[in-house]
Amino acid sequence: MTDISRYYVPGLHVDDHVINVPLHWQWKDGAEEPEQESFAGEQIQLFYRVVTSAENAKRELPLLLFLQGGPGGMGPRPMSADSIPWLAEAVKHFRVVLIDQRGTGRSSRVDASSITRRTKNGETARQIADFLKNFLADSIIHDCEYLRLTQFGGQKWATLGQSYGGFLTMAYLSLFPHALAVSFVTGGIPHIPMNPREVYEHTVPRMITKTQQYYARYPEDEAKLAHIADIIASGGVQLPNGDLVSVRRLQMLGGDFGIKPSFERMHWTVDTAFASPADEASGILTDGFLMELFARTTSYGDELYWVLQEFIYANENISPISWAANQVLRDTPAMSEDARPLMLIGEAALPEMFEQDAALRPFAPAMDLLMADTSWGKVYDEEKLAENTVPLRAAVYFDDMYVDSGLQLDTLSRVGNSHAWVTNEFEHDGARSGNVFQHLYEEALSLGDLENLL
Repeated sequence: MTDISRYYVPGLHVDDHVINVPLHWQWKDGAEEPEQESFAGEQIQLFYRVVTSAENAKRELPLLLFLQGGPGGMGPRPMSADSIPWLAEAVKHFRVVLIDQRGTGRSSRVDASSITRRTKNGETARQIADFLKNFLADSIIHDCEYLRLTQFGGQKWATLGQSYGGFLTMAYLSLFPHALAVSFVTGGIPHIPMNPREVYEHTVPRMITKTQQYYARYPEDEAKLAHIADIIASGGVQLPNGDLVSVRRLQMLGGDFGIKPSFERMHWTVDTAFASPADEASGILTDGFLMELFARTTSYGDELYWVLQEFIYANENISPISWAANQVLRDTPAMSEDARPLMLIGEAALPEMFEQDAALRPFAPAMDLLMADTSWGKVYDEEKLAENTVPLRAAVYFDDMYVDSGLQLDTLSRVGNSHAWVTNEFEHDGARSGNVFQHLYEEALSLGDLENLL
């Protein structure tokens, strides 16, 4: 372990660390440790930080591993003890371990530049596709388990998974359940067995509903967005970085419609589209609007989120994923670029993005191969999950646009010792905006789920 630095942000004590891990783990099913051959190949860095409240800096509190959403999500960067509600509660009881998942943040980041360098060094699209397979849940959980064994003395820890972090939680319970004392999940129970098309068949209708709700709140925006779409469809509209804008990219502004106050963000973005009635009539969009469109739809700094988006549903041997979201969108006439009113899209990786977004173009050849692949790592073990004894407390958001609540509850009905709290008080980011973690923690405490930890 390399201890990089120690410091305080207001109300929090932070220790930064980095260790080396194999790019490709060789770790037999059921083995408590990896095979040493893992370390003979390419290695990458895994960055993590341990965060406590300032007053608990010297105390050996139990450990809580935070599993970030994503995919391709780096650990949160708190501004203060109160800046992230779940963290404010967690540091009262735990030492919180925040990892930058491999390929993100300070953990050997994978981005457009790094993929371009690999291509220039002679790597083929197939080699890059196989490289990218090492950044999914099975590898992330092997990183976490190696970290627990080597840096924390094999001490059991609690986990908190947000969104994709819930997928990682289920992978951890499948691969190394003995490592966990209790698990919390907020808005992220995957449907097991996996079926990516099924996911979008449930979430695309929610995108339509969300757009209709937005137009009901701000009726004038319906005509204005249709006019903007018509201007873009006529061709020649460029973003500040030179990318040509498509109507599909405009529709991607709905990506945060599952996170409040998204309707207001969208309304104020549309509000700045035209400098004057004359410009609106002439079809001249403001530089400020185009900058906002670029900022809200660019993949720079977030490339793995889109690259890995559909492959989080891959488990062992499956049929080709074949751009599942795109299939469902193309099969839904209301989501067409030509449809009016214009419907907005939430969290869907589309082939056009890898043609039109400069940040994603270097990944395009590998994406075509990955979408046709049928062999993946083993992530979820249905038999182990059915026999699970680790207390699992999950917040399921009834109106979640990204992770269907019905599919979440179906999975939980087949996972041992799992408990769902279903609520419509919050949307997908409830843990970042409310007392969701406090609720789950107090439930676990009151029912004895923490007796092996505290």
